[in-house]
Amino acid sequence: MLLETGQAFDHVELGGRFGGLDEPEFLRINPHGRVPALTDGDLMIWESTAIIRYLAAEYCEGTFWPETARERAEVDKWTDWAQSRLYPASNRLFWLSVRTPVPDQDEARIQATADELKAHMLKLDDQLDGHDYLTGNSLTAADIVAGATLYRYFENPIAKPDLPRVRTWYARLQGRPAYAEAIMHPFEELRGRLAF
Repeated sequence: MLLETGQAFDHVELGGRFGGLDEPEFLRINPHGRVPALTDGDLMIWESTAIIRYLAAEYCEGTFWPETARERAEVDKWTDWAQSRLYPASNRLFWLSVRTPVPDQDEARIQATADELKAHMLKLDDQLDGHDYLTGNSLTAADIVAGATLYRYFENPIAKPDLPRVRTWYARLQGRPAYAEAIMHPFEELRGRLAF
């Protein structure tokens, strides 16, 4: 989302191998000691969807953030669903099938999670019927949140259902330079690595 705004920014690597999450300076930004976090002037924001909504409203009103409350409600419901349902299943599948070393993988858990994610992807496919993006024919914050799961999903060699509309939507997202830069990172170095 930050890349889509076109605003200049400094990206500071924290967490994992970079550390720094327990430093007092960072804890003033996010008292929970987690990333992502954003500062914009004297404003400090944490939680990814809060950051995305802020950036969309502050820098992209009328495009990524619709002007009417009714249109924003459509964006909000898909954003919240993606954050609370789609992303957890996607992340869990990634950890079970990619990050977990092969000898420790539980095929039954992988399959159950893949089935859960399949159901979510089929809902996305239904939602995309008749329009280019989740809430209509314009890219919104909802597409940013839900779309962030697609690269790892389609690069994971698990069996996938026929998802023609999701695949077309994914191709649209892949064509955006911001999506390619922020999301499409090969993850081979993470295979079998439970820690950073």
